[in-house]
Amino acid sequence: MKSAAASSLAGLALAACWGAGADAASLDARYDVSLLGITLGTASLSGGIDNSGYKLDMTAKLTGIAGGVTGGRGSGAATGALVGGRLAPKTFAVSSANSSESRTVRMALAEGSVAGIDIEPPIDEKPDRVPLNESHKRNIVDPLSAFLMPVTGKGKDAACNRTLPIFDGAARYDIKLSSAGTRNVKLEGYSGPVSICQARYVPIAGHRALRPSTKFMAENRDITTWLAPIAGTDVMVPVRISVKTMIGTAVIEASSFKVDPGVTASAARN
Repeated sequence: MKSAAASSLAGLALAACWGAGADAASLDARYDVSLLGITLGTASLSGGIDNSGYKLDMTAKLTGIAGGVTGGRGSGAATGALVGGRLAPKTFAVSSANSSESRTVRMALAEGSVAGIDIEPPIDEKPDRVPLNESHKRNIVDPLSAFLMPVTGKGKDAACNRTLPIFDGAARYDIKLSSAGTRNVKLEGYSGPVSICQARYVPIAGHRALRPSTKFMAENRDITTWLAPIAGTDVMVPVRISVKTMIGTAVIEASSFKVDPGVTASAARN
């Protein structure tokens, strides 16, 4: 299930309680994307976080033979504020394309709910697509904002114990996280402990109920993510995501994780 698997990957993590202006950092993370141990492409996550808000940018592309055949690529951006220790997403946009189709989704959000949405071209109507209603667009976060994980008042050991209510413009689903311990990692820009989360994908609306891939992902017990801290903040983000798919295990793993503490989100925008 390409769309659900991609959404599940995209749907992992954050919010935070901010103190004075010291809670700030810029992030530049680079990832390798593989399937069955074969490198298929690269991705990047960059942006900034401070006590006034956050801005994130993500890009991904397939390379080598896979890239030549499919032309697969995508990019996204999200902005928001931090209010009362919770994320308050403001904007979300994502564009994806391959050799056969492309799509752009844009959302405006306010107080945890969708204020406006544009999808081009529109999602095809299918008899087995579970209908969305207005309640599915409230009390949610977008998939890219969800990459941020708050630990204030909980500690890093409890970072995984939460449910992420994701709406990606087409589908509403939960990502349920639970703690599976810690381990130490060493990669460019970061050396130290990461929190290991087990994840479950729970489809709610907008998905294709009769697709075998939907059932596979809903029953999937082999989804994990590793969270590393962003120095200078009380936030963690994934440095590794592993998802068992119907054709093998897909992994997105950081090759570098560079953080510049004290650099504000506004500075990272420039």
